[in-house]
Amino acid sequence: MEIMLVAAALFVVYWNGANDNFKGFATVWGSETLDYRRALLLATAATIAGSLTSWWLAGTLVQQFSGRGLVPDAVVNAPQFIAAVGMGAALTVLLATRIGLPISTTHALIGGLVGAGLAQPGAEVRYVALAGLFLLPLLASPLLAASLGFGASRLVKRLPANDCACVVAPSALAPPVGAMMVGTASPTVLIAPESECQEKSGVVVRLSLTRAGDRAHIASATLICFARGVNDTPKLAALLIAGSALDVVGTALAIAAVMAAGGLLHASRVAVTMSRRVTRMDHRQGLAANLVTATLVLFASKLGMPVSTTHVSVGAIAGMGASAGTVDRATLRGILLSWAATLPLAAGLAWTAAMLVGTL
Repeated sequence: MEIMLVAAALFVVYWNGANDNFKGFATVWGSETLDYRRALLLATAATIAGSLTSWWLAGTLVQQFSGRGLVPDAVVNAPQFIAAVGMGAALTVLLATRIGLPISTTHALIGGLVGAGLAQPGAEVRYVALAGLFLLPLLASPLLAASLGFGASRLVKRLPANDCACVVAPSALAPPVGAMMVGTASPTVLIAPESECQEKSGVVVRLSLTRAGDRAHIASATLICFARGVNDTPKLAALLIAGSALDVVGTALAIAAVMAAGGLLHASRVAVTMSRRVTRMDHRQGLAANLVTATLVLFASKLGMPVSTTHVSVGAIAGMGASAGTVDRATLRGILLSWAATLPLAAGLAWTAAMLVGTL
């Protein structure tokens, strides 16, 4: 039973990595800031860092996702319950990943807890705790992310479209028509198109705003993957810790390694959906969407709120795309339907797994 428990838990971790690891870099690859291979390697490294850091930032989530408060303690401590939760969640995430749909492992784990709990003799699910601790944050987070993404897109549109900033010596001539001067003291900072900056005499220092924006975009994507590792690792660790399968150090290292492997080997289909099908964005829009996602996920992790990085990321991207009028409604509709199906499907699979494990 212990072997089955560890296998089921690591099965969830592997497919969680496959479905979730790349999501922070979806806008980076979609805007062609980086190619897929480099984006995937950076996403994996950031996820590992977040996974190992999660024990300091998000320890509350380990307790929540052990099932305590949702089902009776006697059920939580049963190895067959933990194994069934892992099987139901893992099969759900595996199916979605193979189809290329970005679903929430958080939702799948909750469905697994419910289904496995209902399958135990004399057990009952505490639906008030389910709604208050789990469902409300999961439902509210994508709506909040979409609203913030929509507003951020409006702000991005007001930023200057120029792509060069340079420091001009006091003796230089007046800036080209249409350029913007910042400050009146000498030397001055000129913000203008790249071609005009290159032609300008007396330039002391030149900075490409486009390249600086790309670097900021990559940094924001790295922050999302780090935040995702922080938020998801405790949920997955709960399966191993609740069954006393591994100690804390062993659990952290195992999750980081298996999650990275899943992302490296099976992230491509979900990456295409997130990067190319929901909407298209430039690096400024992608940067704004990523900052919204990272901020919400890290804030929720610190408060012990089990939000889904998937829901938050898709919400921010969709809100940004809705503001720009570039959202692919058919793709977004398919994603939303998969979200609605995740919890009941995971519950049904976990219930079936619990019955099979009980029979064995």
